[in-house]
Amino acid sequence: MLPVPISGGRAVSVRADANHHRTRAGSVLPGDDRPGEGRPDPLSGVPDAVYRLDAQGRFAYLNEAAERLLGQRADELLGRDVREAFPGLRGSVAEEQVRQVLDDGRSREFHFFYEPTSRWYEVRVFADPAGAAVLFRDIDTRRRSEQERDTQLRELAAVLDALPTPTVLIGPDGRILSTNGAWNRNGRRLLPDAAWPGRVGEDYLASMTRSLDRSAHDDLASGVRSLLTDAARSDGRSFHLDYASPTREGVLWFHLQATRVDAEGRVVITHTDITDQVRARDELVWKVRHDDLTGLPNRARLLELTTEALAADHRAGVALLVLDLDAFKTVNDSLGHQIGDELLRLVAGRLSEQLRPGDAVARLGADQFVVLAHGCDASEAAALAFRLQTVFARPFAVGEITVPLSASIGVAVARPDVRDAHHLLSDADAAMFAAKSSGRDRVHLFSPVLREAARWRLEVATRLRGEAIDQLVVHYQPVVRLDTGEIEGVEALVRWQHPERGLLSPDTFLSVAEETGQIIPITRWLLRETTRKAAEWAAQGLNLRMSVNVSARHFSAETLVRDVRVALQQSGLPADQLVLELTETSVAEDPTRAEDQLSVLRGFGVRVAIDDFGTGWSSLAQLFSLPIGTLKIDRSLLAAAERVAAGETGAVLAAIVGLTRTLGIRSVAEGIETTEHLRMVREAGCDLAQGWLLGHPMPADRLPGWVREVQLAGGDLCALAMAGHAVPAPG
Repeated sequence: MLPVPISGGRAVSVRADANHHRTRAGSVLPGDDRPGEGRPDPLSGVPDAVYRLDAQGRFAYLNEAAERLLGQRADELLGRDVREAFPGLRGSVAEEQVRQVLDDGRSREFHFFYEPTSRWYEVRVFADPAGAAVLFRDIDTRRRSEQERDTQLRELAAVLDALPTPTVLIGPDGRILSTNGAWNRNGRRLLPDAAWPGRVGEDYLASMTRSLDRSAHDDLASGVRSLLTDAARSDGRSFHLDYASPTREGVLWFHLQATRVDAEGRVVITHTDITDQVRARDELVWKVRHDDLTGLPNRARLLELTTEALAADHRAGVALLVLDLDAFKTVNDSLGHQIGDELLRLVAGRLSEQLRPGDAVARLGADQFVVLAHGCDASEAAALAFRLQTVFARPFAVGEITVPLSASIGVAVARPDVRDAHHLLSDADAAMFAAKSSGRDRVHLFSPVLREAARWRLEVATRLRGEAIDQLVVHYQPVVRLDTGEIEGVEALVRWQHPERGLLSPDTFLSVAEETGQIIPITRWLLRETTRKAAEWAAQGLNLRMSVNVSARHFSAETLVRDVRVALQQSGLPADQLVLELTETSVAEDPTRAEDQLSVLRGFGVRVAIDDFGTGWSSLAQLFSLPIGTLKIDRSLLAAAERVAAGETGAVLAAIVGLTRTLGIRSVAEGIETTEHLRMVREAGCDLAQGWLLGHPMPADRLPGWVREVQLAGGDLCALAMAGHAVPAPG
């Protein structure tokens, strides 16, 4: 051991205090009298080692702690020169410190490493009237622990500095112990000129007030303090926080991760820039909730906005207006999807321009748009709908092409019993369907009756996919030759024998079948049923040409040719005894596919007729380019001819019939209900006719008997009708 913890002289720190030594030495150290027998040593209980040196540097006093620490008894050292007892102190810093205390009377305090024992000590030297007093203690364990921590801190700081992510190390008191280069560079680059990233020694949470708003900072403070508590635990606990920070480059996003690294309570905090990820996530969320083509909110986002509006507007009304573009599929298919897409973008732009502040427009998909309006009662919502119709007053120009468009609009206003967005949208959709059904370019307000209609459409759609096809029946309406009055054939008209509602006409369910695609299996069934029945009648000597209506859906499905062939093969009916009837608007929806498939059917003998001529808007040139053999003139054209021709009622029809005859096409007049109708179409030169005057649609089992009755009456059904003797069979 050593008397003065001084090494060959590595003094770590020295403190000199001229005013303190005398009081302290006088109050703690004994005087010249050494403790004798029977007199207790007043410093025997002091834990620190204490000894005194006289002016010549000889031991004058040692307490028990000094004896233990120096390893020698007092009687062995008293009176001896300290440099002789401990030669390792000669020329050391400790010797120099004691000499300076003796010279100037100022106390000294320092740490040093004593090489003979390889240990660290803390030493305090005070001036004393007789020389100097020395207090010292062994701090080797503590000092080495501190050195180890310092080494670890330097190593950790080196590791942190190598990280590309801005990182700080904070101590148990929350102050910054170390920062890496990325932290400093990022701060200088991003923070406003008046701000600066936290420096070493600064309170970390205080420095972060420059980057976070109050709410985020409160979360950060709570998380970091939870890691700093219970310093005895080092379990790798972490805290995470995503926060936005205003910077000179705009608002940036960071992911903060704070982790306890040791039992001392130190915490490493990284700040990873996640701006690109946040922006990519926000962009993805935006795309999920918006339409790719127009950028408008999609159905999901519309429902969110409507839900928010219904929750917020307790007194002011909330309205949805569903807009469905009229015949847009025809425009899209004829001009191409690229032009169709541009038209949809133009429609979206015009609708957006008509919105009131706070309203929103969304695209449901295909050719449907929805406007969400706040603060609307029924009359205001209707007025808004009529204003939206003005969007379509001007044609839409795409390049050199100008396209006229119109829309059917359904309006639904929320009522106290309707606080659900899906419910309100369903009501508006039902109103739109009603507007669509009543003609193009219409506005229809929702009423509870429409909800019943919507429920009926849902029931129809559900049943048509199930047992309803087995409940379908066919009625047949005669088609009569106008020159002889003979019954040439029949038109098959499908009915639904509903188990609760009774016999339903086609207009109650076929439109739903068209929407859902169930029209294809229904038509397939109808072809098999009617060709079988026609073959059965032919075997009985009743040769009637069978006319069957076909939907445009069958063209797009491209199964029409196969379905017709299968029906003819299974029934054995000759192909020329089957007539396929298509409306001119259905053909116009996809003229190319229609022409291709109809040409194949015509090639093996099937006849083709255009039904309801005069109700569509297709071009005659396109219409007559198809391989058709019959043109059926709609009853509405008969009524129009009556109005415009007055005394020359047959002139208009005669022109149409003359055109068809020139093209080698037979004509059929539909809707003959009066003798005047019959006279008019006969004078116009029509080939065939059908209508209630000549015969009601009737079940298959009643048709043969009715035909025989006509034949027994002379066989000229037209003459019988004109004479008032024909009695059409009841349906």
